Amino acid sequence: MSIPLFSTEMIEAFILVFVRVSAIIIMIPVFGDNIVPGAVRWGLILLLTMIILPVVKAGLPSIGTMQLLPLVVTLIGELSIGIIIGIAARFIFAGIQLCGELLGFQMGFSVANVIDPVSNTQVSTIAEFQYLVGMLLFLTIDAHHIFIAAITESYEVVNPSSVHFSGELLQALINFAKDIFIIAIKLSAPVMAVLLFTNVAMGVVARTVPQVNVFIISFPLQIAVGLLFIGTTAPVFVRLLQGYFGGLTGEINLLLRLL
Repeated sequence: MSIPLFSTEMIEAFILVFVRVSAIIIMIPVFGDNIVPGAVRWGLILLLTMIILPVVKAGLPSIGTMQLLPLVVTLIGELSIGIIIGIAARFIFAGIQLCGELLGFQMGFSVANVIDPVSNTQVSTIAEFQYLVGMLLFLTIDAHHIFIAAITESYEVVNPSSVHFSGELLQALINFAKDIFIIAIKLSAPVMAVLLFTNVAMGVVARTVPQVNVFIISFPLQIAVGLLFIGTTAPVFVRLLQGYFGGLTGEINLLLRLL
C-alpha cells in the first residue's frame, strides 16, 4: 500500500515544481542574495513548493516516461523560466547600483569603497546605501509578492516541456538590460545636475579669485552638496522606484507570453 503523498506521480510533480520555484527564489532580489542564510532560502523554497504543488499538479506532465534527453531539456526549461522571471527585478537593482556609482564618483567617493555582501565586490558607499534603500522599498511595497504570484501564474501560461526561446524573447531581455542605464540616469539626474552646477561655480571662483584654493575647498563642498541633495530628492527617488517595481507585473507577464 503506497502513501499518496509519496506516490511516484507526486514525486515527479514535486521535482518539476521545485526546480522552477528554486530558480525564481534564487534569482529575485533579497531572498536570493548571499546575505540570506541558505537554510532560510531553501526552507522558503520547500514551503512554497508544497503550497503550490496541489494547485498545479493536474497540469504537469509525467517525467517518469520521458527519455533522458527530453527530461534534461524539460528541467533546463524549468530553470530558464525561473531565471528569466527573476532577472526583471535584477535589472532594476543593477540600475540602482549604477546610479550610486555615478553619484559616488561625482562626489569623490570613488576611492571610499565597501564590500557589497550581495555580490562580494567593492562598490561605492553611495551605491551600497541606495541599494539598501531600494531593497527596503522592495519589501515595503510588497513587490516580492509579485514573484510569488508569478510562480502559480507561470503554470497557466507556460507548461513544462513547452518552453521555447524566440527572437522576441531575446529582444525583450535586451530592452530590459537597456533600462539599467535609463534607470540609473533618471535616479541620479537631479543630484548630478546640482553637482555639475557646483563644479561650474567652483570653476568661476577659481578664475575670478585665484587666491582661493578651489582644489581643497571643492572636495568637502561636493560631498556636502551631494549628501544634502540626495536627502532632498529622496521622495523623487522613492517615487521612481515605486513606478519601476509596480511595472514588474507587466514585464513578467510579457516574458511569460514570449516563453
